[in-house]
Amino acid sequence: MDLREYCIVPEWPAPAAVRALQTTRRGGLSAPPYASLNLGDHVGDEPLHVARNRQRLAALMPGEPVWLQQVHGVVVADADLGSCRIEGDASVARQPGSVCVVMTADCLPVLLCDDAGTVVAAAHAGWKGLAAGVIETTVQNMACEPQRLMAWLGPAIGPQAFEVGDDVRAAFMAHDAAAKAAFQPGKPGKWLADIYLLARQRLAALGITRVYGGGLCTYSDAETFFSYRRDGVTGRMGTFIWLQRPV
Repeated sequence: MDLREYCIVPEWPAPAAVRALQTTRRGGLSAPPYASLNLGDHVGDEPLHVARNRQRLAALMPGEPVWLQQVHGVVVADADLGSCRIEGDASVARQPGSVCVVMTADCLPVLLCDDAGTVVAAAHAGWKGLAAGVIETTVQNMACEPQRLMAWLGPAIGPQAFEVGDDVRAAFMAHDAAAKAAFQPGKPGKWLADIYLLARQRLAALGITRVYGGGLCTYSDAETFFSYRRDGVTGRMGTFIWLQRPV
């Protein structure tokens, strides 16, 4: 079985040296409610199934991804060091073969690369991390002029399904009043938030205007994506990026 047929290849004008891949929930071995390509080893799935699912990805990767222990914060790991289970929510790589990865099931995965194909990054942008500045911290760690960077937004919970409270809206508007446009009235005391727009606003404020992707809703597409908001107990997808080794 070729796992690539179940994955999404980001459509963005990244340099030839940049490789990226987004998994879906399909193509793995896990049983319900983790069916089938669950990559999360912290969600209650059978460890052997998770290990085998990750092994299935090995043929598509130049090396072992740097799996993070995500905590909805802003810590950025150095994927070139090659360690696993680092506590953080983003990673940056400059060495060919170092694989950055974030796992999600409604939160927004953000990939970044520069025009020269010399640095890549992956960030886990749930609302808490996004509000706290995980994108800004990731870009700072890339040590590259923002105008030379481009971004790709992976599958996340869509604006018709992402219900949040007044506290979430207030947190974003305290940072930038323009965030008001990303919130539409929902039930009393609730708002429907557009996490894609919130991320685009943060990127634009940094000077990153070339932003691709955004629009694949994890919540509404149960056949393709895991969704924590929809299912509660569920698996995790992976969003990967790396620099290709010279041939």
